[in-house]
Order: sequence, then structure tokens, then C-alpha cells
Amino acid sequence: MTSFHNADVVVVGGGTVGAWTAVLLAEKGDLDVVLVEASTLGDGASSRAAGMVRAQGGTETAIRLGLRSQEFYAHSGDRFPLDCGFVRQGYLMPCFTDDEVTQAHDRIALQKSLGLDVEWWSSDDIDSRRTGLARGVTRGASYAPGDGYIDAPRNVLAYTAALTAVGVDVRERCAFTGLRTSGGRVVGVDTSEGPIDTDRVVLTGGPQLADVGARAGARIPAGGARHQVVVTAPLDVDIHELPMVFDVSSGIYWRPGEAGGLLWGMSNPEEKPGVAQDFDNAYYHAVLPRIESLFPAVTGLGLRRTWAATIDYTPDHLPILGPLLTGDGPIDGTVVACAAGHGMMWGPAVAQVAADLTTTGVCEWLDLTDLGLDRFDADGTSRVAPEPISLPFPDKAYERI
Repeated sequence: MTSFHNADVVVVGGGTVGAWTAVLLAEKGDLDVVLVEASTLGDGASSRAAGMVRAQGGTETAIRLGLRSQEFYAHSGDRFPLDCGFVRQGYLMPCFTDDEVTQAHDRIALQKSLGLDVEWWSSDDIDSRRTGLARGVTRGASYAPGDGYIDAPRNVLAYTAALTAVGVDVRERCAFTGLRTSGGRVVGVDTSEGPIDTDRVVLTGGPQLADVGARAGARIPAGGARHQVVVTAPLDVDIHELPMVFDVSSGIYWRPGEAGGLLWGMSNPEEKPGVAQDFDNAYYHAVLPRIESLFPAVTGLGLRRTWAATIDYTPDHLPILGPLLTGDGPIDGTVVACAAGHGMMWGPAVAQVAADLTTTGVCEWLDLTDLGLDRFDADGTSRVAPEPISLPFPDKAYERI
């Protein structure tokens, strides 16, 4: 079959990771970049995310990715037609047991060593400040003033404008159907609109990444799971003057929402992985008492909006960054880029790594030793300790493959 197009690089997927990767590749102006998206830009979780952007991770990888993404968002308006609307709100991560206090102090030490502005607030500190938390409910908390959030649809607008500005050839409603290789190296991709000859391919896909991998002839241990978000009616307090909060033990977090309401999210760790976009009202009511006990201002409030999205995850909650692996070994010229359910939080940083690997074969600012597909065994189990500050995703990803 004769190719209808040649490209220097093809990026598969038009979500946060894929789109920003394409932008960064084309930004210098010397690469012909094609982005193929089976639906439309931002149609998946990228337009439905809660938009939390924190650098308070529990591993060096998470911290570096969070810091890098925050820097990107903060300066996006200087580089591209639209900024991403990043708001530095400040983020509290409360503790409720002695073990959690110890773990928080260990994390703070690591975070500070990597340049994060973070501090410990005692229970008395929290009670004496305007946080919205019930008095005496915590054993203390870590606090990072630079953590914040973005509005997910604004991010989609920003990267759509950037794609146009830097000249990426965006092909919406064009599905990736296969990878063509020769001698262990990529030579092209097949799509629903025809083949494209290229020797460099970046594979993204969020919760569909396993399907993308299967079409490319490989197994990628990345899954999808339901995540739910609500926005309450207006509060009696100014939510924009309060810090965001992440209750890691329950997986509940909150931040300012629209029209003076509170935006808060939740994931059910007991759910099986898979595509799910219906709102689970029963689970919302099951976890509602938890947030009401922590943040009394929401008690009895109605809801302005509710929604659910299928978001991606990996078994160790860490990104995938490296070449595609098949039974015959790595495919030269390919990069798999997955943010492991932290698309808004790590997306631009993951995109920068993917762009670096695509153009130079190395990344100078992040250790990728344990972030490739080779860390997973045949059952999808990772040899790496998981990122501890994550939503409660399933432990396995292969159920949906």
C-alpha cells in the first residue's frame, strides 16, 4: 500500500500527554509532526479531570514530574497563544495516625531535598488557620503553597491553540490501527485513514493505552478505572481563600469549584477496572460522611454538577516512559508515554520526557531506569515500589486487556 503521507514523528493520542508531546516536538520548527486521534482532541479524561497539580509526591519521580509540570503551566502563556489557567492554591495533606505523621515527615525531607517549598503544620497550626477542616480532626499535615489546580477544559483549549500555532498536523477521527516495523525499528503506522511512513512514533492513549499497545503488537500493563467528581452548591465561606486538601487514606480531595462551590473527587478501590462513565450515586453517598466530617461546610449542600470519567492507571501508579517492548525486544524509534492517572498533574512533564527521548534518545533531568515497560513481568506486576500518594486504583491492569 502506498503511503498518503510521510512524517518525521507520529504521535498517537490527543489527550494531555499526546497533545503536549506533539507541541513540544514541533515547537522548534524543524520536525514534521502528525498527531492522530481516534475521536476529537480532549474527548477523554483530559476534558473531565479535576485538574489537581501537586508536587507533594512520595517518590523522587513524582516530585520531579510535579515540579516540572507546575513550571510548565505557570509559564505556558509566555510560550503559547493561551495559558493553561494554573492557580497556585496551596495544598494540605492531613495525617490521622502516628504512622501517617512519620511518613509525612519522611516525605517532606525528600521533597525539600528536591527543591519543593513544603512545610509541616501541626494540628494546632491547622486549627489556628483558615483551612475549613474541622477542629482537632487531624494529627497535622504537610503543606505546599505552590501546589494548585487548572481547569481541565481550559487545558484542552490551551493545547489545541498551541498545536495550531506550532504547525502540528492534527488528524481527528483518525484511529491508530497498527505499527509497521522492519529489522526491529519502526517504519510507519497504519491508521483508519491510511498509512503514514515515519521512523519515530510516540504512543499515548490514557485508559486506552493497553488497546493501543495491542494494536502495535505488544502488551502494556495500563488500565482504566472510574473516577467521580462533584461540584457543590455555593459554600458560606470563600473557598478561594482556603487550601486544597487531599485525604490520602480515603482517596478524597477537594479544591475551589465554580460559582463558589467545592469541587471534590473520589474513586472506589473495590471497583473492577474498565470503562465506566456513569456516575455511581451509591458510592458518592457512601463516602459523603467522610468529607462532611473533615470539612463541615459542605454538610447538607446540594450539588451543581456531577460527572464520571475513565482515567488511566498503572499497577505501581508510576509513569511508563520508554520504548515499546514486544516478544522480540524493544522497537527502536518508539516511545510509550503514560502518566498513570496523573494526566493533569504530570502530563506536560511526561510529554517533555517523551519529546526528549524521541529527539535525542535520552532524558537529562529524570532517572528513567525503572520507568520502562521492562519493569513489569508477564503478569503485569512491577518490580518497583508503588508511588504512595495516589488515588486508590486497582492493583492490576490486565483484567481489561
